[in-house]
Amino acid sequence: MKRIKHTLATILVLLSLLWLWADPLTLEGGSFFAVRSIAVHYSGVLAMGVMSIAMILALRPVALEPLLGGMDKAYRLHKWLGIAGLSISGLHWLWAQGPKWAVGWGLLERPQRGPRPEQTVELFRFFQEQRGLAETIGEWAFYAFIVLAAIALIKRFPYRRFFQTHRVMAAVYLALVLHGVVLLPFAYWSTPLGGVMALLMAAGSYAAVLSLTGRIGRSHRALGTVERVMQHPGNQVLEVALQIDSSWPGHQTGQFAFVTFDEREGPHPFTISSAWEGDGHMTFLIKPLGDYTRSLPATLRAGDPVRVEGPYGRFDFTGTQAHQIWVAGGIGITPFIARLQALAAQGGDKPVDLFYSTAAPDEGFIARLRELAAQARVKLHVLVTAHDGRLDAERICRSVPAWAQAGVWFCGPAGFGNTLREALGARGLAPERFHQELFEMR
Repeated sequence: MKRIKHTLATILVLLSLLWLWADPLTLEGGSFFAVRSIAVHYSGVLAMGVMSIAMILALRPVALEPLLGGMDKAYRLHKWLGIAGLSISGLHWLWAQGPKWAVGWGLLERPQRGPRPEQTVELFRFFQEQRGLAETIGEWAFYAFIVLAAIALIKRFPYRRFFQTHRVMAAVYLALVLHGVVLLPFAYWSTPLGGVMALLMAAGSYAAVLSLTGRIGRSHRALGTVERVMQHPGNQVLEVALQIDSSWPGHQTGQFAFVTFDEREGPHPFTISSAWEGDGHMTFLIKPLGDYTRSLPATLRAGDPVRVEGPYGRFDFTGTQAHQIWVAGGIGITPFIARLQALAAQGGDKPVDLFYSTAAPDEGFIARLRELAAQARVKLHVLVTAHDGRLDAERICRSVPAWAQAGVWFCGPAGFGNTLREALGARGLAPERFHQELFEMR
C-alpha cells in the first residue's frame, strides 16, 4: 500500500517540478487573472499527466508488475490516479469557469487585453484559432468524465454497467488530449515538460485506441471450455473447472486471471485456485458477490465456451523468512488452495501455518482443505466466526510462537487485512513482511 502512495506522490511531484521548470510564474503585476492563468496551466498539466498514466495502466502492462508489486497494485494505482485526475480536473474547471461567472455577476472586472502576438509557427497559429473549440470540447468531456467516474466508483452500479461505460472513458480521454494539446502554452513545448507531456499523451492515446477496439490484453488471452461446475452450498462458493484449449503460458500459485463467460458481461477477475501442471486444467472458486456471480450457478454449464486472460499478479509466496503464516478470510482461501496443491506435489522447504476464517463453513469444502493441507504438510487452523470468534493478531501470535521471524501472506476482506497488518506492525512485524492482495478492480 505504501508503494502505491509513494508512486502517486512521486508522479505529482515530478510533474510539478517539470511545470516549475517550464513556467516563469510571471504574475503581471500580481493581478487575480494572472494568478488564475498560472492555476489553470498548472492544474491542467497535473490532470492531463495523471489521467495519461492511468490510461497507460489500463493496458495491464505486465512489465510494470515488479515495480508496483503486482497487477492488483497497478489497478489500485489506476483507481487513485483516476480520482486524482477527477479532483484536479474539478479545480481546473473552477479556475477556468469561476472568474467568468464572477465577471458576469459584476464581482470582477475583466482585464483589458491587447492583441495577441502573431504566431510565426504555422501549427501554433492553427492551435490559436481553435482555442474556443478546444475549450468547449474540454468542458463537455469533463462533464462526461464526472458521470463515468461516478459509475465506476459507486458500487451500486452493477459490474456490467461499469465494464460497458468504462470503455467510453477512453473516448473522453481522447477528447481531453485534444483539449490539452491545443491549449497547452506554446512555450511549454520547447521544455522538458513539453516532451514528457507529449510522450504521456501519445502513450495514453495509444492505450485509449486499444481500449476502444477491445484489444487490451489480447496477447495474453486463451480460449477454453467449462469442464465442471460444482456448488458448495455451505459457503455458497461455486467451483468452476476449465480446460484450456489454446496456448497458455502457465501460471504461478497466487496469480489471477480475467475470465469471460459471457461477452455481454465482459471479463471478471478471479484468483486461480489450482496449481499449473501443464495439462490445460484450471480451477476457479467464485463467491456470489454481485448480480452476475450470483447468477452463475443457474447459467453456467459444462461445455460452455470461456476466455481467460492472464496470468497476472505477484502474490507468489516468495520470501527469505524461515516460516510463513497464511491468513485467508472467506473466499480469500483461493490462492492458498493453489499453493497447497503445488506444495503437495513438489514439497516445501519451510514450515507454514494457514489460518482460514469463515462465517459460512461448508463441511465438504473444509474436509477437502484439511486433506490437502495434510498432503502439503501445512498446519491448518480453521476458525468459524460463529463459535470461534474473529481471528486477530493476538490469536495468530499465540498459535505461532515464531511469528516474529515469519512472513505473513493475507488474502481476504480489505478491512480485515488492514486491521491485521496494523496490529502485527504494532507488535513489531516489519511492513515488508506483510503481503496483502488488493483484489479490488473498482
